[in-house]
Amino acid sequence: MPWVILVISGVLETVWAAALSASKGFSRLSPTLLFLVALALSMAGLAFAMRSIPIGTAYVVWVGIGAVGAAAYGMVALGDPVTAARIACLVLIVAGVVGLKVLG
Repeated sequence: MPWVILVISGVLETVWAAALSASKGFSRLSPTLLFLVALALSMAGLAFAMRSIPIGTAYVVWVGIGAVGAAAYGMVALGDPVTAARIACLVLIVAGVVGLKVLG
């Protein structure tokens, strides 16, 4: 169960990052509220997962999911550049996160 919560929390990190961008510096109410809710739930889930998953592993998995998710969202929905180098770097992040789970 902690791993499921951790993955959901990582996805929520992507949500709050996207909402933060959409809030335009907290000047738009709906994205700002979504940011606050997603941030709180994401942090709560991370804290719960850290009860049984080592901090280094939990934090890296959480950040990795959020970083890859935010980058993918930017490329798919916001027109961020899609290059072989960017994709390769995202694959390396995923490989590192999987490595920590499998080897740690």
